Amino acid sequence: MTHGPHTRIIAGLYGRILKPVLFRFDPEDVHDHATNLGKLLGTTVAGRALTRTLFYYEHPSLHTTVCGINFSNPVGLAAGFDKNARLYDNLPDVGFGFEEVGSVTGRPCDGNPRPRLWRLPDSQALAVYYGLKNDGADAISNRLRKKIFRFPIGISAAKTNDKETVDPGKAIADYCHVISRFRGIGDYFTINISCPNAFGGEPFTDPELLDRLLSGVDALADKPIFLKLAVDLPTHRLDEIIEVCSRHRIDGFVCSNLTKNRVNMQIADAHVPEKCGISGRPVQQMSDEQIRYIYRRTAGRYAIIGVGGIFTAEDAYRKIRLGASLVQLITGMIFQGPQVAGEINYGLAQLLKRDGYRTVSEAVGADNRPQLA
Repeated sequence: MTHGPHTRIIAGLYGRILKPVLFRFDPEDVHDHATNLGKLLGTTVAGRALTRTLFYYEHPSLHTTVCGINFSNPVGLAAGFDKNARLYDNLPDVGFGFEEVGSVTGRPCDGNPRPRLWRLPDSQALAVYYGLKNDGADAISNRLRKKIFRFPIGISAAKTNDKETVDPGKAIADYCHVISRFRGIGDYFTINISCPNAFGGEPFTDPELLDRLLSGVDALADKPIFLKLAVDLPTHRLDEIIEVCSRHRIDGFVCSNLTKNRVNMQIADAHVPEKCGISGRPVQQMSDEQIRYIYRRTAGRYAIIGVGGIFTAEDAYRKIRLGASLVQLITGMIFQGPQVAGEINYGLAQLLKRDGYRTVSEAVGADNRPQLA
């Protein structure tokens, strides 16, 4: 299938008609209705066929293997959208090559009080204060245990957002409960140590606590492990985290999570709650720089999933050329429309052809290779 006039029509209809209507309503309500619609479309052959006809794009150059996992394309849905793993039957036909569900916590979590999600249209960003809302490891793993997935599934694990997990030992036990419950389910784990709006902050960016956490995870994980990082960590802390990871079973990094740092951020919207993490365009450059630094610092030894400010194929390709083997998005889909994954894949195939790459893996780190030694 070639993305052509019908895709431009979908993008135009979304931008001119549907988005202005949706943006009049509470963003969390819209998210919940979109999840229900996606789940419904994924349950029938006709729904999947319609979705595939409208959005799907495939090209051999986009196929890639990362950590032994085969991906039809490198564009995934980031954790935070499909919190309770409802969309795995629909997303492959939308055009995504994989998804990361959750974050899943050890116990069910209601999240922070509403309102907890704001659109920042002038900044092409979201302000997020969800606080890890999800059904918990037991319920979600039971839902998925006998499912057959049509694309790779990542399980994002986090500690339950409550006072109890402020205690490091209990927090580690919470993470480990998630890992144990998802043995045999999905294709990789992501250890999320960077949620910016959970009770107790981000304690596992501390090297000693991270070492304790990863020791517990090492003993339980049955699949590749990624570590999800905050976007605004200073380089000395990144160095410490990388050193800790070198002693454990970490296969890669997710770069990056939301930021709460308001210094030097390009936020055009007037009222942004201070308690929120920010996604989208304002974190794009910071995410790019973190990918560049880690890829160069580790000489490409770790797989990197690039997240933050991806709206176009050019945004995704830049992250890939800096060192990301895969990319993820959420905010770009909300602002651009449901056709964005297919558009990005089509554009990536054209960019790879332009630059003489037969596969996406050949382009990984292309703009960092001269500095590697």
